[in-house]
Amino acid sequence: MADIIQLLPDHVANQIAAGEVVQRPASVVKELLENAIDAKAESITLVIKDAGKTLVQVIDDGAGMSVTDARLCFERHATSKIKSAEDLFSINTKGFRGEALASIAAIAHVELKTRTEDSSEVGTKIAIEGSEVISQEPAVVQKGTTISVKNLFYNIPARRNFLKSNTVEIRHIIDEFHRVALAHPNVAFTMINNGSDVFQLPASNSRQRIVNIFGTKTNEKLVPVSEETEILKISGFVVKPDFARKSRGEQFFFVNDRFIKSSYLHHAVVASFEGLIKDGMNPGYFLFLDVDPKTIDINIHPTKTEIKFDDEHSMYAMLRSTIKHSLGQFSIAPVLDFNKDSGFDTPYEYSKKFPVAPTIEVDRAFNPFKREASQGNIKFPYKRENTASWESLYVGLKDEVDGDNTSNSHRMNNIEVESDEVTGTLFEGDSEASGQTTFQLHNKYIISPIKSGMMIIHQHLAHQRILYEELLKNITVQEAVSQQLLFPLEFHYSKPDIEILKKIQEQLEHTGFVFSSLDKETVEISGTPVSISESQVAQVLEQLIKDIKDEVPDAGFSQNDLLAKSMAKSMAVKTGTQLNRKEQEHLVHQLFACKEPSVAPNNKTVLITMNVNDFDKRFI
Repeated sequence: MADIIQLLPDHVANQIAAGEVVQRPASVVKELLENAIDAKAESITLVIKDAGKTLVQVIDDGAGMSVTDARLCFERHATSKIKSAEDLFSINTKGFRGEALASIAAIAHVELKTRTEDSSEVGTKIAIEGSEVISQEPAVVQKGTTISVKNLFYNIPARRNFLKSNTVEIRHIIDEFHRVALAHPNVAFTMINNGSDVFQLPASNSRQRIVNIFGTKTNEKLVPVSEETEILKISGFVVKPDFARKSRGEQFFFVNDRFIKSSYLHHAVVASFEGLIKDGMNPGYFLFLDVDPKTIDINIHPTKTEIKFDDEHSMYAMLRSTIKHSLGQFSIAPVLDFNKDSGFDTPYEYSKKFPVAPTIEVDRAFNPFKREASQGNIKFPYKRENTASWESLYVGLKDEVDGDNTSNSHRMNNIEVESDEVTGTLFEGDSEASGQTTFQLHNKYIISPIKSGMMIIHQHLAHQRILYEELLKNITVQEAVSQQLLFPLEFHYSKPDIEILKKIQEQLEHTGFVFSSLDKETVEISGTPVSISESQVAQVLEQLIKDIKDEVPDAGFSQNDLLAKSMAKSMAVKTGTQLNRKEQEHLVHQLFACKEPSVAPNNKTVLITMNVNDFDKRFI
């Protein structure tokens, strides 16, 4: 039998490795930014075009590379971080596998320009396409490294077709940028997307970096957290319980300046907020954990976002107690306070005076029923109203009634009245007589009788269908009615969220929103749709931004559809809301005026019918 096992060619092995390292343009951004951090850069610039599909460029002023290192860094398993197996257990840098640049060069056009500080003004320029070195030559470049990744997945069209829309991909890139920028506040970062500045982050401390990324209003939401033990050092901030959200947005864990995801530690944070936030709400946090590198294993996941701790139980307990202590220390958590209210304290000028009983003066000779003599006339203190006008209406009425009684008494005795049979009733009132045709069950379902049996309607899903068709019509026809607010509403969002609202501002105005201003961090709304209350505006916008981040189609019609679905979901009457008879009937009538009354916008069933025969079978 012939030999069938053979070694893979290098370019094929690199493409296979790229499947683990490079999943989307955001993966390239992560690897290149981490390399710049490892190079001790003080200023890093990220340039993006077409959501990274056309260009991902990272410019840093770090140590740079020599001619040999510049050529060798694109080889597989070439790294300056690890020399022996023991080094895997004391890793303090970001990249250490030596596969990142090799994998990226296998599926893109890569250009590298680098120069060390020791060399003259001449550095090295290398161009690689599909793992093949096209050129390597000296070039005049600035100190540091500039690496450009163009035409990602140009030689793997199937992988390129699986990429999402530009809006989704740029969101992933911004997420990776946030994670690296938050972990290194001492480094200045700049992000440029399609020629426009998205972030300008100067070197600062952790708190200022958070504020620069998520907006100035974030500063008042933060509660500092700090604790240091032999096992663990905790620093960072948690967001006040008042600003908890339904979405899991601002949640960041960093272990030794490396972003990680840990459901176990997340549970510790949620447990520390127990009793302070409602069910279903998620707290925000920016927590930095410093541990001994020997006590963790960061090589258990290809993206290095999951790590293994030696003593997870101790970390859980320390993290939970530290956050609880911080919330109580800054008067966020409720505490028992037996001190007297300062409002009941005696004023300073009265503190040395003795209490004096108040004097009460009473006119003991006052008698409200005593006559008073005034100018010869006898008067009473209270005037009696003139009642002659209404008393005259009853004059002679008694005699007339008595006369009618005597003349008609013998006739009344001969009249026989057939009385209805009095029977007990099962229900308090007759629904048909009162006109009630619907009933509400558990404040969730509306039951309506029909000829064949009865119909059960899910009130939340039914209202979603009604609002969805109404909103979609308003966006398309552009004839929505707005209600003007006496006092405009002001909301604060991060820059990426503001950019999302700017893109859909026109569609929102067609639904009835009126924007007074929409600048870098602030949104001011002076008018809302008629079907939405002021208290719902914040929830609607927050849910809308979340849904658009998760999935934004490119087509205009599909974007309008997603907008209508998101707003309908937020504005629909919630399960558990009690509806009166008129509201139930109005909801049923509106539902059957829809084009698709039986299906909700998310394709869930709105109503079911039950036949009388089904009930009859139950009683056999």
